[in-house]
Amino acid sequence: MQTVVLSHALYKPGMDVLEGKVNLIIPDNGNSDEILEELKQADAYILRIGKIDRKAIEQCPNLKVITRPGVGVDSVDVQAATEHGIPVVICPAVNAVSVAEHALTLILGLAKNLLESCLETRKGNFAVRNRYVSTELGGKTVSILGFGNIGRNLALMCSALGMDVVVYDPFVQKEAVEALGYRYVDTIPEAAALGDFVSLHMPSNDATRGSIDKPFFEAMKTTGYFINCARGDVVNEEDLIEALQDHKIQGAGLDVLMEEPMSTNHPLMKMDNVLVTPHMAAQTQETTKKTVMLAAESTLRILNGEKIDNVCNPEVYDHPRWRTY
Repeated sequence: MQTVVLSHALYKPGMDVLEGKVNLIIPDNGNSDEILEELKQADAYILRIGKIDRKAIEQCPNLKVITRPGVGVDSVDVQAATEHGIPVVICPAVNAVSVAEHALTLILGLAKNLLESCLETRKGNFAVRNRYVSTELGGKTVSILGFGNIGRNLALMCSALGMDVVVYDPFVQKEAVEALGYRYVDTIPEAAALGDFVSLHMPSNDATRGSIDKPFFEAMKTTGYFINCARGDVVNEEDLIEALQDHKIQGAGLDVLMEEPMSTNHPLMKMDNVLVTPHMAAQTQETTKKTVMLAAESTLRILNGEKIDNVCNPEVYDHPRWRTY
């Protein structure tokens, strides 16, 4: 029986797919440095939270597949995996609606001043309503940075609420965006300057990491809100903290930070103009079920020698390791 190491247990429907078909090892730890002995036993590794780097991959000759129950692969050394003939499975499009809904929820929460209103009402401060700081979304502009499945769903939702939609994505044709009734811009600063709400939906890679920085926040409206349901390391957190503390922007809604789980001592956790959630945008019951089942089923298919489409490195099938299939 082949062995599958899971950094952490999957939601039950995913575990049901795996149990009885493979030997399971669950160290409840996703740091490849710390679970290397377990990984050396693995035919497959399902990584929820943590990382697997080149050093670990090179010491795991039996490893045949690495699976991410999601779409982000910044925690996997994909190049090293490809060099060793290891497909990196992803679960694309499954979480698009849930993440877009979460981004919209953060937008609404900020627009309606829900955090302060809730906390003050619980203290008995009914008069907090008389601050008149909440706003309507109709007629406001949302700038969406990244127009993949999540960005497209968010644009549709915001448009339905009467918001104007601005899109930045260098990999999408201007004509395709304008055909949907949205405005296309060529630069991130222009998108930042136009948005009453600026929502980030870009992947973490060498080109984007740390790119949302001081000039970006200086380009935003002082009344603007920043939303991040993508990856924490795309944002320079020190610059974001400064922008919020100095009121260069109005507030932020964050589902991701540089370090997770988030520390309760993090400066962003103490700001009353910041909504923070625990990287839960894709963690709805519906999306999680679909994601973990796709992750588990795809892992088993790879182990059975099938060439599946939902891998981020399809060139891996040219590796000598796959010529026998």
